[in-house]
Amino acid sequence: MTKEKKGVIYILTNPSFEEYVKIGYADDIDTRLAQLNRSECTPFAFRVYATYEVDNRLTDMKIHAMIDKLNPNLRAIDNVNGKKRVREFYAMTAEDAYGIFEAMAEIHGTTDRLKLIKPSVEQEAESKVAATIAEESRERAKPFSFDMVNIPVGARITYCKDESIFCTVVDDKKVEFNGEVMSLTMVARIVMNLDRSAPIAGPRFFKYNGEMLNDIRERLGV
Repeated sequence: MTKEKKGVIYILTNPSFEEYVKIGYADDIDTRLAQLNRSECTPFAFRVYATYEVDNRLTDMKIHAMIDKLNPNLRAIDNVNGKKRVREFYAMTAEDAYGIFEAMAEIHGTTDRLKLIKPSVEQEAESKVAATIAEESRERAKPFSFDMVNIPVGARITYCKDESIFCTVVDDKKVEFNGEVMSLTMVARIVMNLDRSAPIAGPRFFKYNGEMLNDIRERLGV
C-alpha cells in the first residue's frame, strides 16, 4: 500500500521581494509551487525555504490567525478598488518565520518533521542577481554628486575591475571619458558593453584613490 503523502505548512521566499515571506498550507508542496510559478508576474520564481509536516489537513486561515496574534502588523494588506485584500505574505525574514515553525515543532515534540531546504546553485545565483538589482535601484533613487563625497574637479576616477580605465571629473555630475563629457553611469555602460539605456548605477563601479565611491559615500554618511 502506498503511504499517503502528508500535507505541510510552508515558508516560501522569492528574490523579487526579499522583505516578505509567504506562509501557508499545501496538501502537496510541489503542486503548490508549480501553481505559483506558472505566473509571469514576478521576475523570479518562488522557492521552498522550509516545511513542517502535519497530520491533519489545515486551512491557511488557521496558520495566519496564529501569526496575526503574535504580531498583527506583519501581514501584507492593501486596498484595490476600495476592497481590502489580506495576503499570505508577511513582512519578516525567512529566518524569523523559521523560528516560529521551530517553536511549534519543539512544543509538539515533532522537530523531525521540520525541514530547512537548502537552495540550489541556480537559486543562489538568482538571489545574488535580485540583490544586485535591488541595490542598484536604491542607488539610482539617491542622487550622487562628486561634491557630496569631497571629490574635486580634475580628480581621476578609475574603473573597479581595471584601473587602467579611468575618467576625469569635470563638474559636480559629469566626467570626461575618451574625450567626451558624460555621466559616470554612461561610462559604466560603455566600459561594460551594455545598452545605453541599461538601468545601472554608475558610481558603484568606480574608485577614487583606491576606494569605491559607494564606500566613500557610506563612510561620510551621505
